[in-house]
Amino acid sequence: MTSLIGLKNLEALEIEQILTRAQEFINEPLSSIDILKNRFVVNLFFENSTRTRFSFEVAEKRLGAHVLNFQESSSSTQKGETIYDTIKTIESMGVEAAVIRHSQNGLLEDLQGRLQVKLINAGIGNEEHPTQALLDMLTMKQEFGKIAGLKVAIIGDLKHSRVASSNFYGLKKLGAEVILSGPDAYKPYDPELREGSTWLPIEDAIGEADVVMMLRIQHERHQDRGLDISQNEYHNLYGLTEKRAKFMKKGAIIMHPAPFNRDVEIASCLIESPKSRIFKQVSNGVAVRMAVLEKALIPSKKEMLI
Repeated sequence: MTSLIGLKNLEALEIEQILTRAQEFINEPLSSIDILKNRFVVNLFFENSTRTRFSFEVAEKRLGAHVLNFQESSSSTQKGETIYDTIKTIESMGVEAAVIRHSQNGLLEDLQGRLQVKLINAGIGNEEHPTQALLDMLTMKQEFGKIAGLKVAIIGDLKHSRVASSNFYGLKKLGAEVILSGPDAYKPYDPELREGSTWLPIEDAIGEADVVMMLRIQHERHQDRGLDISQNEYHNLYGLTEKRAKFMKKGAIIMHPAPFNRDVEIASCLIESPKSRIFKQVSNGVAVRMAVLEKALIPSKKEMLI
């Protein structure tokens, strides 16, 4: 079984292999033709998505796969069918990989031992979003030539962010220092993130970092009201404003997993500024997902994702 459930259980070497292969796809795009010819992949997105869903679809088609896009509103889940039964049915039709986004924590671990189809995490609950972290790390590696020794500040709604979790696990394994910052109300649940990173006031975090990664407030995952302040107040207190961006080190870059809220967590003028790599991240997402799909469906005997 060669699924990608998360980065928490991957070895550093396995992460490096994916990043290396993704860069090869970027350098030699024609090498990807028909690697997955006549293979079937399904995208099952139970939550809204633009970048991740379309990025996976572009990656699948560049590899030559037949792509099925699941629509929950017109599926048998509306009749009470379980997710397991839905995927088991699709598996029985010859589909070999399922790319899944869902709000339920623990879903992929529950499904993993019961199915033969390869499971690829496209964002599960507030646990992990591994391909986002992989494309983030590829962007950093392109910029700095390495991950080891970098200081990466992740700022914002850390409590509800699966992107923050996957980046923390991956960056630490590759030798980066992780700095966290944001409202006290949004400190991470995960004790490993709390204990394995440095918590700093936002100006200090921005000033020390090689990479300033801003996070959106995950309103859809809040079970309470969260911070009872306006968007303008949040921007002034916790956002990457023009003024705070001046604290950044020479050569430091701005990243964001998107979707971004302009003038909330990041000033609109910074999104496409010279320091920003936000749209470069999006571009790298296709190559990373190609590498993950290839590794899932055409694994060598010695190189397994999990």
